[in-house]
Amino acid sequence: MTRILLAPDKFKGSLSAAEVAQAVAEGMLSVDSSLETVCLPVADGGDGTVDAAVTAGWDRVAVTCSGPTGEPVDTSYARRGDTAVVELASAVGLELLPNGQPDALGASTFGLGTVIGHALEGGARHLVVGLGGSASTDGGAGMLSALGARILDADGNDVALGGGPLRGAVHLDLSGLMPSARNAVFELACDVDNPLLGVTGAAAVYGPQKGAGPQELLYLEHGMRQWAHLVRNAIGRDVSGLAGTGAAGGTAFGAMAVLGAAAKPGIDTVLELIDFGSALASADLVVTGEGSLDEQSLHGKAPIGVAHAARAAGVSVITVAGRSVVGLDRLRPFGITASYSLTDLEPDPQISMRDAARLLHEVGRTLATTHILEGTS
Repeated sequence: MTRILLAPDKFKGSLSAAEVAQAVAEGMLSVDSSLETVCLPVADGGDGTVDAAVTAGWDRVAVTCSGPTGEPVDTSYARRGDTAVVELASAVGLELLPNGQPDALGASTFGLGTVIGHALEGGARHLVVGLGGSASTDGGAGMLSALGARILDADGNDVALGGGPLRGAVHLDLSGLMPSARNAVFELACDVDNPLLGVTGAAAVYGPQKGAGPQELLYLEHGMRQWAHLVRNAIGRDVSGLAGTGAAGGTAFGAMAVLGAAAKPGIDTVLELIDFGSALASADLVVTGEGSLDEQSLHGKAPIGVAHAARAAGVSVITVAGRSVVGLDRLRPFGITASYSLTDLEPDPQISMRDAARLLHEVGRTLATTHILEGTS
């Protein structure tokens, strides 16, 4: 029996990773019902990371937190034993901004800290935090505040949340930080190597994506510099120049400096969490993909991470994307033998996104016919 491992990322704005896998699987099975299809959706540390863990058998734990601008958000994290998987995007991510309106100076990571705190209070001692999709540039200050830290102004009052108000902060008090946060092991699923400050830092590079204009970028950079100063005084060392501290609006900085977190590529982290290697061991073919397969994909995004793992195991890989702007010649070095795009079937991108499930079903039929029944690669 031929065993197909379906491990796509989400098609953003269209289908979840699980829905993508299911649609392709159903198309394949409609051609040959004897195929064994295993759906194991993946993610790269952004939205979908918790869902990937839950699909792989982890328990989902519901929690309510403050969204990026303070509105209540119902979210969840994944739990297995004393390990928890927390996703920034589903707590304080860009997609959660009310009416899609950014708040570059006021958005914070406080809600992320609430979710982490809930996991710690539930007994988690190993926290894996996916950092993709941040709406804020607060250096992780909000996250740490939710965990018991206090950030004070010159009058001894708590500074307001967000990266902008950090310009007026003068002291970081870590005495109230949750003991369990001090003792836990934190791992960050992170795909960028930007430092916290400067022209390649959190504010300068990613601030515009979060709605910051020129003046707001200056305020945020000032706030991050002041925050880095306070953290250095509190912990006795400066880590703001380390690669990756600028990730997620500097959330990685707060986690690395105060919580001792270590960073690792997002897709590598997720593949470990879902025990991808075990599923791969008995696979005859792997199908992966994402909404847009482009140059950025080639630098460590989910499909390429899946392809790396499959190639190492000697298993052929086929990619499926909503759209693809990289040719097969660019993909073959990663062990990818064929690539399909929904826009080849439906050139109108809006229709392609709307009808993605139907189109993926059609792609699944083609995969089963061309690469299994006819045995091509």
